[in-house]
Amino acid sequence: MADRIPNSFIDELVGRVDIVEVIDRSVPLTRKGREYLACCPFHDEKTPSFTVSPVKQFYYCFGCGASGTAIGFLMDYSNLSFLEAVEVLADSVGLAIPREPGSSPKQADPPMQLLEIVGQANQWFQHQLRKHPDADTAVSYLKSRGLVGEMAASFGIGFAPDSWNALTDALGRSLQQREQMAKAGLVAQKDPDGVAGDRGVYDRFRGRIIFPIEDYRGRVVGFGGRIIGDGEPKYLNSPETPLFHKGAELYALHRARKEIGIRQRSLVVEGYMDVVGLAQYGIDYAVATLGTATTRTHLQRLFRLAPEIIFCFDGDRAGRSAAWKALQVALPEMHDKRQIGFLFLPDGEDPDTIVRSEGGDAFQARVDNRTPFSDFLLDHLTRQVDMNHLDGKAKLVSLALPLVSQLPDSVMKEMMFARLSALSGLTEIQLKKARSANLVPPRAAGRKAGPGPDSGQISPLASATSLLLQNPALGALVADMDELRRIKMPGSEILVGMIGLCKGKEGQTTARLLEAFRDSPHHEYLERLAVRANLIDEDALESQFKDTISRLLENQAAQHRMALLEKARRNMLDPAEKEELARLLQARAKP
Repeated sequence: MADRIPNSFIDELVGRVDIVEVIDRSVPLTRKGREYLACCPFHDEKTPSFTVSPVKQFYYCFGCGASGTAIGFLMDYSNLSFLEAVEVLADSVGLAIPREPGSSPKQADPPMQLLEIVGQANQWFQHQLRKHPDADTAVSYLKSRGLVGEMAASFGIGFAPDSWNALTDALGRSLQQREQMAKAGLVAQKDPDGVAGDRGVYDRFRGRIIFPIEDYRGRVVGFGGRIIGDGEPKYLNSPETPLFHKGAELYALHRARKEIGIRQRSLVVEGYMDVVGLAQYGIDYAVATLGTATTRTHLQRLFRLAPEIIFCFDGDRAGRSAAWKALQVALPEMHDKRQIGFLFLPDGEDPDTIVRSEGGDAFQARVDNRTPFSDFLLDHLTRQVDMNHLDGKAKLVSLALPLVSQLPDSVMKEMMFARLSALSGLTEIQLKKARSANLVPPRAAGRKAGPGPDSGQISPLASATSLLLQNPALGALVADMDELRRIKMPGSEILVGMIGLCKGKEGQTTARLLEAFRDSPHHEYLERLAVRANLIDEDALESQFKDTISRLLENQAAQHRMALLEKARRNMLDPAEKEELARLLQARAKP
């Protein structure tokens, strides 16, 4: 698996959790017969069509087609990644997540000792803002930025005294504690080759306003510090640690995620005080990057929460340069239904200053009038060429094609070709030919989910897979696995693998089978087969499954027989193949 968690652990986890309990924590369920019902959390409805099966450990909505396992539910409902959903479920049942050898250190579980020491530091910084003799300078600075005490408390803002060892003295009483503080990025070593001893470390954050940075679960994993008064650097973030990775985290994301879901948009700004200042004026869906350019991980996290992202930058050259970099990173993520906009502020203004001068409603109006993704892209390029001449238009095409070609195949991509056609005077067909001629590789179209459950005609292989997914006990009916392994068609290895997982194993469920094949390119199709209406009485399930397997084997034998007969016609059979052909012909002749 991509996250390097052993498949055996995922199987144990899905077997340990109860999907009814997992979903009921977020969506109250009502028992009806052998299943549980609720109004679907993924679309508006008045009559419940969202069903949860404790037997299959699987959910399905007959209204919108949403379906999946306990892991899938957390991914869709709580907007978590696969790894994040696994972590939440593992915590709920007290399982520690193992890692396969060679997994990236960045994917390792955050050590509890580091989380503990960072949490203690967070409390200490907040206490200093309230009680330290020098805290008046920090409080005065925050007031000068228009921040009220309630908002500072809401964001957990703290204060680091201008001392080389205040935090170390408070938390680093032992050598082990100081070593943990160094690993968590709270202190720095004076001597790179030394040990974190009494005089071997010093406090990293000194004379600064402290902003705690939380991960997706609300755990403090790092800090950002804004210097009070003059000095460099103006902003200082925690270094990369086992807990903190600035290319993955966004300031205040955990706090803003609910409002982002309600508003169906997120606002990305550049500074901590921008986020806090906007929140004070009722704009609670803003987050900030942590001293780094926007990454695809940032975008993926935000798109899991809402379909629109708006970047807010200064209108100067540096701001537009940062916006252009963000646009380039965003290109491969621009699937249908996703939107990106850009809000450029007047020179010398930032979100914090402008919202204080204009108010929340006026700033919201600016957000509503943001520059669309497509306009910014083409405006940026047309400024670089002379559109009054043919060579300028030709240059525009050469600049735009590599960018537009990075978009996933979508309505947006087709519309961008149409706009480029209007600007350049070339037809869309000519543009696409030019793209091919310049060897600009088009991206593969994203897989699209199919319709809900149906009872239409499907192949014997798909039918057998669907029956097995819905009734894993059927796997015990297959006696000869060797014959099945001879089947050579797309998806046959999945059926064989599923039967192997079912044979001799009690407690197998639909959910466990689906999770075993989450990394398969056929996973979405398997989910559809898991809810397909096969329209077979329970009493006839076994005979139907046996008949379907028999048809599969007969089809395989027929294909193999025809291939051998063709080789025989050309006198190319070896002795073993002659013997195999004789066996197949004899088996066919039997009544």
